[in-house]
Amino acid sequence: MFQTYDDPGGPALGRKHLPRLRKALKAAGLDGFIVPHEDEWQNEYVPPAYDRLAWTTGFTGSAGAAVVLGDEAAVFTDGRYTLQVRAQVDGALFEYRDLIDGGVPAYLRERGKPGMRIGYDPKLHSPDSLDRLRVAAEGSGAQLVPLARNPIDEIWDDRPPVPMAKVVPQQESYTGESAASKRARLGDGLKDESADAVVITSPASIAWLFNVRGGDVARTPLPLGEAVLRSDGTADLFLADEKVSPELKQWLGNQVAVKPSEELQPTLASMRGKRVRLDPATASAWYFEELKTAGAEIVRGTDPVVLPRACKNAAEIDGSRKAHTRDGAAVSRFLHWLATDGQTGKVQEIEACQKLESFRADTRALQDLSFDSISGAGPNGAIVHYRVTTKTNRRLARGSLFLIDSGGQYLDGTTDITRTVAIGRASPEMKDRFTRVLKGHIALSRVRFPKGTTGHQLDALARMSLWEGGLDYDHGTGHGVGVYLGVHEGPHRIAKMVNTQPLEPGMIVSNEPGYYKTGAYGIRIENLQVVTPASDIEGGERPMLGFETLTLAPIARELIVKKLLTKDEIAWVDSYHATVWEKIGPQLDGEAKTWLEAATKPL
Repeated sequence: MFQTYDDPGGPALGRKHLPRLRKALKAAGLDGFIVPHEDEWQNEYVPPAYDRLAWTTGFTGSAGAAVVLGDEAAVFTDGRYTLQVRAQVDGALFEYRDLIDGGVPAYLRERGKPGMRIGYDPKLHSPDSLDRLRVAAEGSGAQLVPLARNPIDEIWDDRPPVPMAKVVPQQESYTGESAASKRARLGDGLKDESADAVVITSPASIAWLFNVRGGDVARTPLPLGEAVLRSDGTADLFLADEKVSPELKQWLGNQVAVKPSEELQPTLASMRGKRVRLDPATASAWYFEELKTAGAEIVRGTDPVVLPRACKNAAEIDGSRKAHTRDGAAVSRFLHWLATDGQTGKVQEIEACQKLESFRADTRALQDLSFDSISGAGPNGAIVHYRVTTKTNRRLARGSLFLIDSGGQYLDGTTDITRTVAIGRASPEMKDRFTRVLKGHIALSRVRFPKGTTGHQLDALARMSLWEGGLDYDHGTGHGVGVYLGVHEGPHRIAKMVNTQPLEPGMIVSNEPGYYKTGAYGIRIENLQVVTPASDIEGGERPMLGFETLTLAPIARELIVKKLLTKDEIAWVDSYHATVWEKIGPQLDGEAKTWLEAATKPL
């Protein structure tokens, strides 16, 4: 099984490690230290060897930070982790703070004192975020001090091994374009802006650009490494020697020089007089300082891989359709199991996770999960990013709701789906909330929109029915998804937060409105959908883009209050379920197929 159910975090970590860190800081002449969640590659999901925030505090969420001072400390998380952080971090040692509202800069401004020396690791902070931290610290009279060695690494005695998975080719039948073509295309873009090279630090960008995949990050087939792409299409790829095979070098070709990771710094130092593009959102401050010291002219700009990677080509979209059809059959088998064996009131969250994983494994195509499944029974479903452990494992009790958010990694695509089902009989309130969430999901699925529209402009559609009932949810409505890459990718998203990236054809994005009643239940309905090219609407004046739904699995009919749906919304549900039956039905047999036929019949 891919997923484990131990809790790698918890308050004991902070109690054990915080005094040790303070002792090390004092010995180094420091009054504090900033601990971001990010690693050297700005990963969302951090390998255990680089999860310094978890080591310091016990918090294991995918977004957060901490500040440790001599006599106080704080941990910062966003709205997704309000409950989790209180369960994992000792409130007597760390003050709980909001990561978004003020965040670390506000804390430094409030708690910093004249003469304080607060350390930071320049490889873990983007230059923009570091500028904000520096201004805040200096506003209180404190000073930020860059450190050549991270003090946590110096005292982390039982540090897990640094990941060294082999880097392997990703065949062109899946990528739809050769790596040489991608490098040439992006190299031409560098020429157009008179740049000599770009330093690429994002593992996802490296995987896409060189048509390779790795295994250094759990649930995401990423290789940890760096690259320099030049305007003539040639490149240097920096990887630890243990990750490189003769087959990989042959696959990359003679225009790509594979070099040991230790040669990255000397290569940057040799770029004197070169115009070098660097993305301040993905490259840490360390790169900027190295290139500045070398005498290079730094051109700040978005990683040129990000947008092409987001706009999937025909082969990638076709592969994603196949992956979702395969995955949909596995999920439908699981939903049938939930509708039968899962209704006893004795099944637990971990058993449900394992059952779903086994159905996916039965496809014989599953490479990994795309993230640890969120298996939330009753009140655990109200914890947006809940991760079940042996300590929190809860029964799927009758008269409750069960939320399961999960996904798979396949060579041809990445999936992410959430379904909410009733265990026993649901209350009228549960059905009302479910139907409101469904109405928002349908609105975002059916919308047509002109070129230049951003996800930020569409977000309210998914919330309208909830708002009408005085309800809302505190997470984004949609995130980008890769193709056998990250289950979360940019630059696009659908959220209240302003995003200037327009939705473009080929972008895959989730559609996942929800509702969460703390201490009671959670509801989320999530499909992935791909942006379709602009086409005319009869009688209209402008071509409009739209969405094609990729995810294929039934939505719980027993939770839908039909009278709350419009005729168009009912038609959408019936049409979607007809497609599910058409695509998934032939893959099932026996009782599961009979169940699916009933689960997808018209409302």
